Amino acid sequence: MQYARVFIDDISYQLAPRIISSDEIERRLEPVYKALRIPKGQLKAFTGIEQRRWWNESFRYSDGAIAAATKCLTKTNFNINDIGAIVYTGVCREGFEPATACRVAAKLGANSHTVVHDISNACLGALNGIIDIANRIELGQIKAGLVVSCESAHTIVESSIKYLLDNPTMSVFADTLATLTGGSGATAILITNGSFANNQKSQVLKGHKLVTVTSRTSAADFEICHWGMQAVAPGLFKEIMTTDATSLLKKGMHLGNLTWQDFLVESGWQKSDVDKLICHQIGSVNRKHVLEQLNISEQQDFITFPTLGNMGTVSLPVTAAMATEQNFLKKNDKVAFLGIGSGLSCIMMGLEW
Repeated sequence: MQYARVFIDDISYQLAPRIISSDEIERRLEPVYKALRIPKGQLKAFTGIEQRRWWNESFRYSDGAIAAATKCLTKTNFNINDIGAIVYTGVCREGFEPATACRVAAKLGANSHTVVHDISNACLGALNGIIDIANRIELGQIKAGLVVSCESAHTIVESSIKYLLDNPTMSVFADTLATLTGGSGATAILITNGSFANNQKSQVLKGHKLVTVTSRTSAADFEICHWGMQAVAPGLFKEIMTTDATSLLKKGMHLGNLTWQDFLVESGWQKSDVDKLICHQIGSVNRKHVLEQLNISEQQDFITFPTLGNMGTVSLPVTAAMATEQNFLKKNDKVAFLGIGSGLSCIMMGLEW
C-alpha cells in the first residue's frame, strides 16, 4: 500500500510507575529454579530484559490511553474537534463492550462526528490502527486521527508466576518465559494529512511521511501463542498465557523475511536506503535473529526492551518516540517500522522522518 498524504505528526507515551526487575521475579520463582536446577540470572540472560514497568492496582487501561493522548494533543496544540477518528488498539481492553475507545473519546472531548472503535491484533494492534487512520486520510474521509493504546502485564505475569510455582516443570517454564518479559505502558499517535498549522507558529508543520505499508500473515500458525481465559470450574476462570518461543522465533523469522522482501519491492527502497530500524520489542534473542536475517547493523536499530520489557502494542511506538527524543531518528532518515506478532502476522512500514 502506497501513501501520498499521510503523516505521523507525533507519538506520545505514558510509562507505568512501578519498576519490576528480573531479579525480583526470579526471587519469587526461587522454588522453581531450585527444582529445575536453573541458575539465577537466566531470565535476564535468556531475554536481555533487566526490568519492566507495571501500573498500580486497579488502574484503568483507558486512563493510560487518555494520559498519552492528552500529552499528544497538548504538545502539538491540536484541536480535538479536528480529530476524525479515535482507535484504541490494545490487547488489554476494559470489557467486551463498549469499545475502550469510547471512554477515551469522551474524556478527550471528541465530538459526535468522530469515528470511535477498537482494533485488536495481538502485538501489531497499533500498526493496524495506523493503517486504519491512514486509509481514511488517503481516501479523504478524515483529515486527522488518533491511535491510542494501553497495555498491562501485571495480572498475566502474576498468574504465570503462580502457575509455575504450582507446576514446576521445564515445559511449563519454557511456555511461560515469554510472558515474564511483559511490561506496561500507553501511547498515542497523531496522524494527519499534513495540512494543519501549529497554533503558536501559524505555519503548516508536516510530520513524518508514511510512504508504504507491507503486510503478510501465516494464520495457520495461530496456536503458537495464546493469551486468554481458561475454565477451572463452572463459572470460574483464570487468565493464562502460553508461548512456544522456539516455533514463534523460527516461523516468525521466516514470515518476517518474506515480508521484508515484499517491503523492499513495494517501497522501491534498497536495503542500503534504510537508515534506521524500529522493531517491536521482544528480547535480545529475537533482535539478534532479525538483524542477522535482514543484514542490518545494531547501530541502525534502537531498543527499549532492556528497561521496558515487551509492552505489546505499545512497544514499537514508544521506542520510536524515545528514539526521536534522543535524536537517534533524524530529519530525512528513511525509517522502517517492523512488527511480527502472534497469529502470525507481520507488518512493515516505510517512513521518511
